[in-house]
Amino acid sequence: MNEPHPIRPRPVLSQLPAYAAGKAAAPVEGLVSYKLSSNENPYGPVPAVRAALAEFTDYCRYPDPLSTALRERLGQHLDLSPQDIVTGAGSLGALTQIITTFAGANPDGVQDEVIYAWRSFEAYPIIVRAAGARDIQVPLTADFRHDLDAMAAAITERTRVIILCTPNNPTGPALTGADVEAFLDRVPQDVLVVLDEAYTEFITQPDAVDALAVYRRHDNVVVLRTFSKAHGLANLRVGYSVSHPHITQYLRVLATPFAVSSVAEHAAIASLDHLDEVDERVARIVAERGRVMAGLAELGWDVPDSQGNLVWLPLGERAPEFVEAAGRRALAVRGFGTEGVRVTIGEAEANTRFLELCADFPPSP
Repeated sequence: MNEPHPIRPRPVLSQLPAYAAGKAAAPVEGLVSYKLSSNENPYGPVPAVRAALAEFTDYCRYPDPLSTALRERLGQHLDLSPQDIVTGAGSLGALTQIITTFAGANPDGVQDEVIYAWRSFEAYPIIVRAAGARDIQVPLTADFRHDLDAMAAAITERTRVIILCTPNNPTGPALTGADVEAFLDRVPQDVLVVLDEAYTEFITQPDAVDALAVYRRHDNVVVLRTFSKAHGLANLRVGYSVSHPHITQYLRVLATPFAVSSVAEHAAIASLDHLDEVDERVARIVAERGRVMAGLAELGWDVPDSQGNLVWLPLGERAPEFVEAAGRRALAVRGFGTEGVRVTIGEAEANTRFLELCADFPPSP
């Protein structure tokens, strides 16, 4: 048989970092394993969602490509026009639509630029580079927050999109409304600013930015949200963006057809119809977050304020050692090279075991 001709992928593939999804903990005899590596909701969806899924039967039918019923229900919930909502396969799918639509490589060979803080959500460089655009990573401040002054200074005539992750994944801090408004005053009107709010339901900070209020005041702002975290629907992939019609008209052109299944839409609507129960689950996670943060402080750990369902341990070179130590206690956590470790707020027992590990693993050698 003749040797096959080489099939060459796009050169950009060699420039894409690998996405490392959180893994489950390896079994340890005598211990219940806990996965604290993916920022999942340990309590899952509310009972009404499970009932709705059990009743669903139209598996042989294609879904509504516009997710009309879900957008109408979201419009009622958020007090905005359903026309301002575009759904996607999780907030990542919605963001991919935005980047693909507004940033890439131009016919003259010049790349559009997308600015975001770093470290932040690790999928950002993947989707930006895959679209053919150039990503501009602006380092976080010493306290692991967005450096908005540096991000504003990084804007050039080639900047097309800026992503603000609030609360920031994996470090936890949220942006304030005043800081975002001051930042937007420095952003040209033809640059899109995306407020990625995947963890918004967990915010308790009084002065945190109200992204929907910002979108209402600014024509160049897009808000990203998801049902993966607070609603416990990570596996069903339901997310959406909120922006004005002069933006959504283009997003719908490049939206992936049928990205949100009817099953997922059905579940999301059921969850919205029982928000009091969703809020109760969120409150339990927030309370556990407070217990974990207080426990870390008592142990001498200096960690950034977290407004998500996670905590960040800035361990630097010791991060891999901590990940291994967690594994020996049947805890899966998410290490980021030699930068730090992100730990999801999980079940009470898992959080207690995590604090016990931190007591035996001093924050400095």
